[in-house]
Amino acid sequence: MAKLNLNIPVKRGDRLELDVETLASSGDGLCRHEGYTLFTPGGLPGDRILGKVIKITPRFGVVDVLKRIELSKDRVDPPCPVFFKCGGCKFQDLNYEKQLQFKVQVVKDSLQRIARLEVPENIETIPADSGYEYRNKGSFAIQGKGGKPAIGFYAEGSHNIADATTCDILLPAINDTKEWIRQLLIQHDISIYNESNYRGLLRGLIIRHSTSTGETLVGLVTYKGKFPRGFLADLTQEKDLKRLGIVGMIQNTNLKNTNVILGTESRVIWGKNHFTEKLGELTFHLSLGSFFQIHSKQAEKLYSLISRWTEKAEDQTIIDAYSGSGGIALWLAKQGRNVIGIEMYEPAMEDAKLSAKNNELSHCQFLTGTVEEHAKALDKPIHTFIVDPPRKGCSETVIQTLLESKPEQIIYVSCNPSTLARDLERLEEYKVQEIRVIDMFPQTQHIETAILAIRQ
Repeated sequence: MAKLNLNIPVKRGDRLELDVETLASSGDGLCRHEGYTLFTPGGLPGDRILGKVIKITPRFGVVDVLKRIELSKDRVDPPCPVFFKCGGCKFQDLNYEKQLQFKVQVVKDSLQRIARLEVPENIETIPADSGYEYRNKGSFAIQGKGGKPAIGFYAEGSHNIADATTCDILLPAINDTKEWIRQLLIQHDISIYNESNYRGLLRGLIIRHSTSTGETLVGLVTYKGKFPRGFLADLTQEKDLKRLGIVGMIQNTNLKNTNVILGTESRVIWGKNHFTEKLGELTFHLSLGSFFQIHSKQAEKLYSLISRWTEKAEDQTIIDAYSGSGGIALWLAKQGRNVIGIEMYEPAMEDAKLSAKNNELSHCQFLTGTVEEHAKALDKPIHTFIVDPPRKGCSETVIQTLLESKPEQIIYVSCNPSTLARDLERLEEYKVQEIRVIDMFPQTQHIETAILAIRQ
């Protein structure tokens, strides 16, 4: 183990003039002072800043920007009025071309450093056609007292909400619906949940919308209790529901002291328990908690890419692991592939089955459970194994299942370059043939990568 640097040249409270040299994988600016690494949230390469040291560790420190003495040539004006407080976006002040370059570099660094792969100099990107008004789901925290709720995302590094009437990366219909609900909360003085004393009713708000169908689904996340009748009456006024495209209102109850937004119990206040999304020629039945790609237009590009990568599968079996609500599996089935989707979250599998039925895709099978149990039970060879795991990546048992199944190819879709690289390093029998960085999350530091690996 490398010896830690105990000769730290700074102390908390020091004020320093620093040059931001590059961006760390977190999206924070990175400076050096006498060889010591200092992370600078909000700093961009080319900035010269006056900063205050607010944290030190043996390996690195953190600097709060007090003043920007010189500005990076890559800076742009962020449209959001709370951008510098909100933790939802990182890069509204960085031009889009540089955002893509940052994401490619993070992927390259991870694949080279962790997986020890030879990475091509130029990794192809799939940029977004629009960097704003794309996010089809808003999950809002709510704080404050009845009659004056703060609704939004947490400020970076804190548990305080950066309240704003508009979020520029959300679909406009989601902003409109949120502000309509805000006014009703104020009008009816609805109590807001206080996590310090476990009192109050409303603790979160989820709004999902499809631009292709115009449908909106609303989830009101509560602690114990019921909404007043007057509030429910105004919440279900036909003229407002029609104006906002709302097809369902759901009360979800979450009694746990947790950062997980949704609880396990839901009841329909009005309308349906789902909404309809449409991509290409497919319609999707989506419930409140089902996973679906957050950027619908970019999802079409990702699915089309995976379709090209599976053209040689013909009538052979494709497994779509971590299938969510079946987006990839249904897209491939529409192209005539034989696909089996596997997902642990049962409501998502029910959505996928209903979507398959609505699209008349009888040759697409969906199984609820783990990848390990279902893949090992198949008595047929697997041509392509698609994995799209959460940020923590694939478990060791899933990796072993992939190796034992011996598919001709593995397609790995990842939202975390470091766990992607770790897993590829373990899949030593497979050689990476193609890499794409799909910008599913413009204005943020989050990265979506798709890898095609062929069995050697």
